[in-house]
Amino acid sequence: MPISRNTLLTVYLLTTTSLLSVTAVFAVGSDTAQTSAQPPKAAPIVAVDTASELKNRFRIDHMVDNMTLFVERDYDSGPVIVVLPDGSKMYSDRHPKTVKWAAGITGDIIYIESPMPGPWQLIGKVVPTSTIKKVSKLEIEVQPLPQPLFQGEQIKLVAQLMGDAQRMRLPGLDYLVEWNAHFVSRHKAGDENFAAGDIIVGSYKDNGEDYDERPDDGIFTSNIDIRQPWGDYRFVVQARNNVFDRQVSSLFRLSPRPINVEVITPEDSSMAEWKVMLHVDNSALQLAETHFSFELTGPAGMQVPLIVDGLTQADSELVLPTLIEFGRYKLKGTVATTTVAGREVILDLPEQFFSLTPPPPPLPTAKELAAVAAIAAQKAADEEALAKKDAIFWIVTINVILLILGVLGLVVWRKRQSLAQALAAAELRVQQQKPVKQAPAPSLDDIDLTLPDEPDNNN
Repeated sequence: MPISRNTLLTVYLLTTTSLLSVTAVFAVGSDTAQTSAQPPKAAPIVAVDTASELKNRFRIDHMVDNMTLFVERDYDSGPVIVVLPDGSKMYSDRHPKTVKWAAGITGDIIYIESPMPGPWQLIGKVVPTSTIKKVSKLEIEVQPLPQPLFQGEQIKLVAQLMGDAQRMRLPGLDYLVEWNAHFVSRHKAGDENFAAGDIIVGSYKDNGEDYDERPDDGIFTSNIDIRQPWGDYRFVVQARNNVFDRQVSSLFRLSPRPINVEVITPEDSSMAEWKVMLHVDNSALQLAETHFSFELTGPAGMQVPLIVDGLTQADSELVLPTLIEFGRYKLKGTVATTTVAGREVILDLPEQFFSLTPPPPPLPTAKELAAVAAIAAQKAADEEALAKKDAIFWIVTINVILLILGVLGLVVWRKRQSLAQALAAAELRVQQQKPVKQAPAPSLDDIDLTLPDEPDNNN
């Protein structure tokens, strides 16, 4: 039976629709497969120095053996929380043994051994404008001591904390790192420091005080005390906290002070004119560029500045101003000079003390001596007469007392004798007045029946 035109059209439309449906199904399956094959989009990862721009995220690659994080926080905020790529967290007081953590009032220093590769995140009040520093190699760089170095020298030395050969700069880093400087004696015979041992001579600070120019610039400046015994030393500088401990050392020699100041005491210490002898070692210093600055202080608030410059000789004499007030004086000074090698130095000089005493009284004349002798003789005579008078008084007094005591003793003794005699007489009278006791009547046993009866005279 022939197929009609309408039937053919219907079959064509059904076939086309089926093919389109199958194509759509395959397209959807293909899109689904592609979607499932692609990983989900992660948060953008940027270089560590700009990590704070994207919610404090940064990435650690598999080539990193260890790292140290320097994190700047809001002042007096709590330590940050470190979130690892696997979602685990580390805290300043709870972390693995491979982690070391130093927390301050303005930031954290965190050392991590064998960090997990992947994206890391910090949670905390990180300063928005700051950058998170990730350091693999941490060391300190210390300016060496100049040579020659003299006792009492005022010296400015700097040190830096270096991370991956870059200077570390972090507000509050001065509170997170403790610096110490030591002079360790090398015990050489003949040196003044032979038995000095290990001397802590100062530290380094980044606080904008003393010699430090600006705070928190990453440049730590020393306040080392060079007033130590001269000799050979080892200079040891140590920077440490809970995270790291770095130390550098170098050998140097501390030379004796090339300037000597001595107060010349006059023969008569009551004289108002005093002098100071200045000796400069011109083999070490340039005389023309040696300038002394003294301050003389004394009683009644005395403060007098003294300047000495333009030296032409190694030994010079400084005449002090006329001293009026008696008492103790102090001479304190510094020297600005230049070594023969051209290095500018400032030296502190040892303080000098001396006293202006009043003059002794003049010796007495012969007349005054005679008068003093006469007074002394008269005084001795008066004392002797008074002593005799006192002796007589006490002799008489003691004799009178002894006499009175003797009379009293005699009277008491006589009274006791009289009383004893009276008692004896009374006892004798009592005995004489007692009745005579009668003999008891004889009993029958006592009568002798053998005797004849006495005749009765009446009968």
